[in-house]
Amino acid sequence: MRRLSLFADEGGPRRILALGAHPDDIEIGCGGTILRLVAEHPGLEVSWVVFAGTAPRAAEARASASAFLAGAPKARVIVRDYRDGFLPYSGSALKDEFEALKGEVVPDLVLTHYREDRHQDHRLVSELTWNTWRDHLILEYEIPKYDGDFGSPNFFVSLPATTLDRKVATILEHFPSQARKPWFTADLFRAVARIRGMESVAPEGLAEGFYCRKALV
Repeated sequence: MRRLSLFADEGGPRRILALGAHPDDIEIGCGGTILRLVAEHPGLEVSWVVFAGTAPRAAEARASASAFLAGAPKARVIVRDYRDGFLPYSGSALKDEFEALKGEVVPDLVLTHYREDRHQDHRLVSELTWNTWRDHLILEYEIPKYDGDFGSPNFFVSLPATTLDRKVATILEHFPSQARKPWFTADLFRAVARIRGMESVAPEGLAEGFYCRKALV
C-alpha cells in the first residue's frame, strides 16, 4: 500500500486539534495515533477538547489526556460539561464553542468523530468540525459500539505493538467508570486495531482507521 506519512520530519503536522464528544472517545478512536505523533514530533502542539462529561468523568478525561500527551511540549486540555446524549439539544451553545475554538486554534490536523456515526453526539461534533475548519486536513476516527456502524476506513495509521499496548493499558487505567460495560475491554480494542492493521498491511499488523474526506497532496 502506498504510504503517506504524518510522521515525516518535514511536512508533518505541528499543531493538532483532537475533538471528542465524551471522555474516552479520543483515546479509543485515535489514541495510538496521538501517542505516535507526540513521540515522533518533538515540537508538537496539541489541543484536546471533550464536550460532555459529569464531574467524575471529567476528572477521568483530564487524567487520561495528561497520560496520552505526556512528552508534548505544549498541550491544552479542555473538558466541558454538556449533558451526555443531549448535545444536539445544546446545538447553539456548542456552535459557539466551535467558533471560539476557531479563533484560538489553527491546526494542521483535526481529529474528530466519523460523520456517519449513529451516536447523535458524535455526529454533531463531526458536523460542526466540518462547518468550522473548512481548509484543513480532517481525519474522522471510529468508535466501536452496539450500533454496529463501522464502515470501511480509507486512511490508516500503523501502530507498533508497544504503542497499542500503551494505548489499551492507559484507557483501562484511567476510565474505571466504564469497566462495567461489556464492550470496554482490552480484547475489543486490540481486535479493532488488528482488523485495521490487516486491511492496511501495517508493518506489525496493527493500525487505527480513519475516514479522510478531502486531502491535497
